[in-house]
Amino acid sequence: MPQNSIQICEIFDVWGIDFMGPFPSSRGNKYILVAVDYLSKWVQAKALPTNDARVVCKFLKSLFARFGSPRAIISDRGTHFCNVQFVKVMLKYGVTHRLSTAYHPQTIGQVKVSNRDLKRILERTIGENRASWSDKLDDALWAFRTAYKTPIMCTPYKLVYGKACHLSIELEHKAYWALKQVNFDLGS
Repeated sequence: MPQNSIQICEIFDVWGIDFMGPFPSSRGNKYILVAVDYLSKWVQAKALPTNDARVVCKFLKSLFARFGSPRAIISDRGTHFCNVQFVKVMLKYGVTHRLSTAYHPQTIGQVKVSNRDLKRILERTIGENRASWSDKLDDALWAFRTAYKTPIMCTPYKLVYGKACHLSIELEHKAYWALKQVNFDLGS
């Protein structure tokens, strides 16, 4: 029986990407493009006015500049991910593009879970003012990145930066209650 070599995977080697939306317009934005690192659970997201190939490629170039070129990007088969412009970016940076199948959506399950959690945090943060969601996206990302994740036994922030995130008491209090509300909702 042939032996398979063990694949070593490091943080930021494999990202899943997906769009959320459309949402009510907020500062001209209707969509959120979400990227999740499969190992660290780190989430990058950007509010965008459209969900086309141009904005995806610009987002990925920014992601690669910050975290380095990954080994693979996993996405669904949306036209914003399956096009010539996207393929050119993947080739330029030496990234393998993996597609989920319609019959096996678990392939991008990590992104779907992160989308759901990010949406819940945003809903709690914006309250009744639905048009302010794009202003609150950074706060929601911070709450997500500093929340304990059982699979990695720490927060994504600690795994990426090697230390806990220290903030003012007021911010910690707001984040605690937002996450407590989200976790309470997840339990029901």
